[in-house]
Amino acid sequence: MSITIQPEAIASLRGFEMPERLGFGTVMAPVMFRARYQDGRWSDGELIPYGPLALDPAAKVLHYAQSCFEGLKAYRCGSGVGLFRPERNAARMAHSATRLCMPPVPETLFKNAVHTVVAHCAGLVPGNSGESLYVRPFLMGTQADLSVTASRAYEFYVIASPSEAYHAGNMRLWVEREDSRAALGGTGDAKVGGNYAASLLSISRLKARGYDQSLWLNPGNRRTVDELSGMNFFAVVDGALHTPALNGSILEGVTRESLLTLANDMGLEVQERAIDIDDLLEQVASGACTEAFACGTAAIVSPISELGDGEQRYRLAQAPGPIATRLRQMLLDIQEGRAEDRFGWMQMVQTARF
Repeated sequence: MSITIQPEAIASLRGFEMPERLGFGTVMAPVMFRARYQDGRWSDGELIPYGPLALDPAAKVLHYAQSCFEGLKAYRCGSGVGLFRPERNAARMAHSATRLCMPPVPETLFKNAVHTVVAHCAGLVPGNSGESLYVRPFLMGTQADLSVTASRAYEFYVIASPSEAYHAGNMRLWVEREDSRAALGGTGDAKVGGNYAASLLSISRLKARGYDQSLWLNPGNRRTVDELSGMNFFAVVDGALHTPALNGSILEGVTRESLLTLANDMGLEVQERAIDIDDLLEQVASGACTEAFACGTAAIVSPISELGDGEQRYRLAQAPGPIATRLRQMLLDIQEGRAEDRFGWMQMVQTARF
């Protein structure tokens, strides 16, 4: 596979200056990767300057939401730059694409695209702990006609953003008992834009109440906990770590999987199970549930300080709690090269010279 590096992309990198404040996902790297799918095959792709996309107004993505995306990070890792588990993101994107009747991006193309962007943006990876180069691959259907059929043409992009952690500090969650982020048998376990669009109304309502995120319940029973709008959920009950079992409506988070591995490695009792929301609220009220936290690529680990349910407020005894704090630090120590990568999670990137 031979990726074309446009001279204009190199020129845009040379002229780029990092701002003092990064935020999350607001400062965009000046280059991006693009590959096209046409006539049943993928092009090798190219690194081009970051800029607006040219789409026909009848493109399938604009009308029938044929699109999916991923999120992963590159960290300052010792003296170099390392990507955290990109093969897991490649596999999850393939699953999402298949669910939306799109051709999966081959793992080799996915990883080469991500490595190319990070290699050229290595100088933009911030160096403070918890900061990273956030990498966003996405795939969309571009065929221009209004028939309700799968597109025959697609474009795959990778963009990047030097960023701080997504959600710093404690979070207050609202138990969402009215709406659902995904339907039973729908796209809940795929990373597609429609799931996030479906969460926005709930988020706007809860923010008016003074909360930060929705805690979604399973769409089939409206009783057990699924996840937050963009993060997985954990609770510490009687000293054991509990998280909802994957059930078809929960996104299989890479950070979730990694934290479960670390928790088992440190000897914690870990339970993946259906978590009844009423039982959980009772355990918070009684003190049996001492801490809860959310996790995701963007947020890493975010402690939860309060759960709101109707007129009731349930406050967690510890936020952040010791288990969330320890797991976050253990994960960051691997990602940032302070601890041995015993699980083979980091892939070092060979920095491009230009």
